Amino acid sequence: MPFFPDFLKRIEFSVLLAAMIIAGGAYGFVELTEIARETTPHTFDTRILLAFRTPDQPDNPIGPFWMEEAVRDMTSLGSAAVLIFFTAVVIFYLIIVRKPAAALFVFVSVAGGQLLSSVLKLGVDRPRPELVSHLADVHTLSFPSGHAMMSAVTYLTLGALLARIMPSTALRIYVLGVAVLATFLVGGSRVYLGVHWPSDVLAGWCAGAAWAMLCWLIARLMLRRAGDIDNSTPADT
Repeated sequence: MPFFPDFLKRIEFSVLLAAMIIAGGAYGFVELTEIARETTPHTFDTRILLAFRTPDQPDNPIGPFWMEEAVRDMTSLGSAAVLIFFTAVVIFYLIIVRKPAAALFVFVSVAGGQLLSSVLKLGVDRPRPELVSHLADVHTLSFPSGHAMMSAVTYLTLGALLARIMPSTALRIYVLGVAVLATFLVGGSRVYLGVHWPSDVLAGWCAGAAWAMLCWLIARLMLRRAGDIDNSTPADT
């Protein structure tokens, strides 16, 4: 039995954590898919959605008068235009500093996530919630939340990449924390605006996080071989 302890010692904590996120995200998405396929809204969804509205006034969101506009600004962080802009900025930067493998990793991860999100929406075909009024324009299917999924894919991918070149643990935690915060703000805003069921957002987070970590694991070895990420980076210390 000594093989297994030695094997576990050789596995880095970051790799083990990524594998756990992939497994947990896949499991969570499957379970949430069952909720999305129910003919009537789940109690979990309706209670949370109504919690963001004034009692007996489904058209009136909770909070001060400026809250609605502020949440719309937050939700724009997960829009296609903003995510494409941030992704393009990072890709061109990586090309300029002559790290083409890392640039390709970012492109494949984000573009692949967008394709996966579109396929998953067609697979479930869930309509938008009608329990409350929509405070933002929407034209696509509801499950999973594209904003939640793509913000998870994009921000977690970019955050993981940037964290590897940070000179200290505190900075790495800060970068990853900002990525996670942005992801949560986007997803939460979709529920507040009434354009998604909470289970749509949770499924988007699960699928997005799992996809981002899967791409990171695959690219980790490729980037090292290509020399775009040094084996002695601070993230491995």
